[in-house]
Amino acid sequence: MRVFLDARETRRMSEGMRAYVRELAARLPRVATDIVLTTIERGGNFSFAEQIEIPYASRRADVVHYPTIFAPLVLASRYVVTIHDLIHLRFPELFSRTTAVYYSLFVGRLARNAARIIVGDERTVEDCVRYLDADRAKVRVVPLGYDESLLDAPPVEAGRKYFLYAGNHRPHKNLATLVEAWRALPPELDADLYLTGRDDLRIPQLHSTRRLGFLGELAPRALAGWMRGASAVVQPSLAEGFGLPVLEALVRSVPVIASEASVPAFLSPYAATFAARDDKALRSLLEEAVRAPQRLRRLAAEGATVARAYTWDRFARTTAEVYREALEGFSR
Repeated sequence: MRVFLDARETRRMSEGMRAYVRELAARLPRVATDIVLTTIERGGNFSFAEQIEIPYASRRADVVHYPTIFAPLVLASRYVVTIHDLIHLRFPELFSRTTAVYYSLFVGRLARNAARIIVGDERTVEDCVRYLDADRAKVRVVPLGYDESLLDAPPVEAGRKYFLYAGNHRPHKNLATLVEAWRALPPELDADLYLTGRDDLRIPQLHSTRRLGFLGELAPRALAGWMRGASAVVQPSLAEGFGLPVLEALVRSVPVIASEASVPAFLSPYAATFAARDDKALRSLLEEAVRAPQRLRRLAAEGATVARAYTWDRFARTTAEVYREALEGFSR
């Protein structure tokens, strides 16, 4: 089977999306030897490569995989598309009207004409049906994975307890609630808060011994070390399509504190959750993670047993099964 994969990593993609295409392109040849894989790795969104080179290069493929909503206007006759999330449609007030127009004019057609739609979690199935009028029977849940080679990364020794947020700073990440909850912790509770990315949140100086730190863009091994050393990894988003940091924390038995809509369904029993905008509930969980962490640590240890089955190799094998299913369905 000849498969063409759009393996570009563009500026509009989150780090989780970049990891998705990077790991898929690297692992498919090893775990699915019946697939002859061709990729394109250059070009931005709405570029010549996207609109001209991809349709031309993929014309002889049996199945084409568009791993984001940024696909050519001229679509392949047989393709699979990944819908990571529909946060832009769930919270339109947080995004530009241009984004809404793009979804209206293009993404619905992209989803409806796909041979199969891949999503990372069960929650996104319902969103595809509701917002894109997609055929539920075509949607397949393929959870993301983690890199087993990074499990031995040593924990960061920060000298003090700390919480970690890993992700970008877009509005739906709900970082204001996280910072508010952390700032409201009792003064004697010495637990710092570290966020990946640069300091672009314009948060007033905290008059406390606690530190709010920005770690910049971390290499995967460095991020793994920061996770291992954390009192908890916190995911406060209004919603996530999957929630990769949750998986990456739990495989290391690190406690997870997350909003209810940002945890993969199969891992939700092992995270301490709160309503996304409830800063008081989040503050209570942060305090528990420092003062009496036994419950959260027990949940994380139980979650590790489940989470460790979800490797990137498993993800690639399951994706290959979707390709085969799409081709078989088209041939009938």
